Amino acid sequence: MSPSSETAHGQRLVIVESPAKAKTIKGYLGPGYIVEASVGHIRDLPSTAAEVPDKYTGEVRRLGVDVDHDFAPIYVVNADKKSQVSKLKSLLAESDELFLATDEDREGEAIAWHLQQVLKPKVPVHRMVFHEITKSAIQEAVANPRELNQRLVDAQETRRILDRLYGFEVSPVLWKKVMPKLSAGRVQSVATRLVVERERERMAFRTASYWDLVGTFGTGRTPADAANPETFGARLASVDGKRIASGRDFGSDGRLKAGSTNTLHLDEQAARQLAAALAQTAFSVRSVESKPYRRSPYAPFRTTTLQQEASRKLGFGAKRTMQVAQKLYENGFITYMRTDSTTLSDTAISAARAQVTQLYGADYLPDAPRTYASKVKNAQEAHEAVRPSGDRFRTPAETGLSGDDFKLYELIWMRTVASQMKDAVGQSVTVRVGGASADGRDVEFSASGKIITFHGFLKAYVEGADDPNAELDDRERRLPQVAQGDPLAADRITPEGHATKPPARYTEASLVKELEDREIGRPSTYASIIDTIIQRRYVFKKGTALVPSFLSFAVVNLLEKHFGRLVDYDFTAKMEDDLDRIAAGEAQSVPWLKRFYFGEGEGAAGAAAEAGNGDGDHLGGLKELVTDLGAIDAREISSFRISEDITLRVGRYGPYVERASAVEGEPGQRADIPDELPPDELTVELAEELLAKPSGDFELGPDPVSGNMLVAKDGRYGPYVTEILPEGTPKTGKNAVKPRTASLFKTMSLDTVTLEDALRLLSLPRVVGTDPEGAEITAQNGRYGPYLKRGTDSRSLTSEDQLFTITLDEALAIYAQPKQRGRAAAAPPLKELGTDPVSERPVVVKDGRFGPYVTDGETNATLRKDDDVETITPERGYELLAEKRARGPVKKAAKKAPAKKAAVKKTTTAKTAATKTAAKKTAAKKTTAAKTATAKTAAKKTAAKKATAGKAAATDEG
Repeated sequence: MSPSSETAHGQRLVIVESPAKAKTIKGYLGPGYIVEASVGHIRDLPSTAAEVPDKYTGEVRRLGVDVDHDFAPIYVVNADKKSQVSKLKSLLAESDELFLATDEDREGEAIAWHLQQVLKPKVPVHRMVFHEITKSAIQEAVANPRELNQRLVDAQETRRILDRLYGFEVSPVLWKKVMPKLSAGRVQSVATRLVVERERERMAFRTASYWDLVGTFGTGRTPADAANPETFGARLASVDGKRIASGRDFGSDGRLKAGSTNTLHLDEQAARQLAAALAQTAFSVRSVESKPYRRSPYAPFRTTTLQQEASRKLGFGAKRTMQVAQKLYENGFITYMRTDSTTLSDTAISAARAQVTQLYGADYLPDAPRTYASKVKNAQEAHEAVRPSGDRFRTPAETGLSGDDFKLYELIWMRTVASQMKDAVGQSVTVRVGGASADGRDVEFSASGKIITFHGFLKAYVEGADDPNAELDDRERRLPQVAQGDPLAADRITPEGHATKPPARYTEASLVKELEDREIGRPSTYASIIDTIIQRRYVFKKGTALVPSFLSFAVVNLLEKHFGRLVDYDFTAKMEDDLDRIAAGEAQSVPWLKRFYFGEGEGAAGAAAEAGNGDGDHLGGLKELVTDLGAIDAREISSFRISEDITLRVGRYGPYVERASAVEGEPGQRADIPDELPPDELTVELAEELLAKPSGDFELGPDPVSGNMLVAKDGRYGPYVTEILPEGTPKTGKNAVKPRTASLFKTMSLDTVTLEDALRLLSLPRVVGTDPEGAEITAQNGRYGPYLKRGTDSRSLTSEDQLFTITLDEALAIYAQPKQRGRAAAAPPLKELGTDPVSERPVVVKDGRFGPYVTDGETNATLRKDDDVETITPERGYELLAEKRARGPVKKAAKKAPAKKAAVKKTTTAKTAATKTAAKKTAAKKTTAAKTATAKTAAKKTAAKKATAGKAAATDEG
């Protein structure tokens, strides 16, 4: 059947996830179709207890899952999707067929199932799937629909329930024992543990120093060309047959590893003595070993390798990569971007091979198409690799794309085309140079070279590396053409010192690779997992490195000691295997969930085995683990010994170091730790330095009027001055006296503030005078800067000095001007960054009341602590804006008991408008509802409390 013409089938409704996808597909289907978006999930587990229908109580209301009745989930239509659901129902009522065209993965299948459950269609329903949004692919999908895959739906539901139980049961433990509003998650917590363990390795690392020699040797021949250089460099390899120690020979303790008996460790003195002894040595070539070099193309991108390469080559975070890829997919430029597959369709292979011939020539095209086997265990998707869409690939120049879209498309295009090109071939050569030192020692230097004789696929694409010092595949190292026995002259022999380095911190790219290598979680979720651990302040970025916060040390410490299995890498990977077996129909969901949540129980192991879950030894009772918390010492969990008398503690308001008092019962010394200090940089010396700093209490002198001592302090919200009240001054009750306090001006600092400054600050607010009507005008310093106040009318001042200098006439002149709505006239931008690739608007850096921020006139994003106005790049600015758009607008907290107040208001309105019968009836109904609701006040309050708990836990289920 032709999708572009109206037939006897009448009108067809096609539902996709996003408006952008709907817009693209609509252009391919014609007048017989209505294409509408669900805008993501329309139904889910409740995010708060308040969303749960009243008929559910107790644990079901808290979890949103009925664990006592086969883990039945309680689904609710999202509040912000109700209007869209109504629209879809209305469109469906006018349609003769329904096509569910969501993505073909577990998530997409689940969205399609929820749509079917909520819309309750009475017309034929078809599952329409495609891997790219091109005209031919969409028409093919309409012509060949399939049924809903219930196994995929069940597998996704099991994951959702599992993650809900994990998040909603473990997160409250963190609130009680570490800090409120924290979250735990099945993959999130394991990812955080990986980052913390790497930092622990860095903290335990001890540097080792080692030396060697680098020689520059000459052949004595004049070079004919660059292919045959006259000199080459070689590094000392052995002395008297003993191999010279290098970095790989040392352990993390700074000592040579066991078994290094035939290794010589040179220190600086020994290296310099050996160099001096080789000053007059005659060297010669001892051996030349040549081997063929061959490098095959890299496989086309799957989700994780795309994220890794976009990080290495483009500097994109995983989240940014997926946002751009989603846009490219929805607009028909690439195939579906969430895939575990490296397979290319026959059509794609033909398109790639055609471009190889067109762009590089037939010499670069292999005789047979290349195929790639997936390396991912239990790859869930049946998709292709991520590639350009269509049966003919558009070159980047042909797409009309720009900015991030262009960069990512170009990366995907190059990788795909290169995957169908010939191998790169050449020669690798190793030359050994030997001689005898003046003191009779036999030394040998080694040099290695590589010559690429045919670049093959390297003409199109070279893969990046996580290690910035790693040599890329297309790099050549040419050595002169020498033969065994050739004499060489040592032009220079130089001692070189080295130090071992701690293991590198994870970057987003290397963490994605580590998670995938350990088979933890699903590759399609890694971007959101990394974003979550950053947003939760478990991890922060220092350049591209992921650095764990001290908070994450406390969280991981608790999880390891009391929930060890839940953050065990093998356990998490085994759970992934179990979930894949459920998806394949080889295991049953409910027995598996029972074992995970309730533990073994009587006969549980047998039931698990019968359900296809093996012996279930890696499962156990989550419920029991979170019930008995008495053994968890909150102070111990958040305390880390730095030295004999200094301890790092993670408090509710941040990390600090503490030295216990020598006198029992007396408070010890404390000092706050800078928020983003990398944990491996907190040494004993730095802790001592922090504790040695003044506490922030600088005595400035007595107030000449009250006699109270005035002091300057450094508070959590900035420096300020205050007065010390006499002993015995009441601090509570109706006669309580509060000390006067004032923040320092931006131009002041604790080091330079004087008694005179303090007296001026504490004199605020200053009465400027009264206006002609007798209203008092005062000058005050507020949270957002200096301002004038007259009654309820406030006007901003331009500088802090005006607080003391502005006159009544000047104040009246300001009030005579029309009041500006919003902020004062905009200051010029601090920096211009260019045009945003998404909004296509100019992006600038501005100075706001909360600090500098980037804006394109529509979206504002505050600069992070690692960002600097002077050094911020356009790409970083665009990334911040993209992240802000992805988060969406900040939702305002709902007011308590709105239903009751609304009912009262409606009743009053109804009484006033007594002539309107309809209004009266409505009001009467509302009043009745309000009365009924009164009897449920206690239940509502309980639900509200639990709702707050639910919100924090619900942020990470994965």
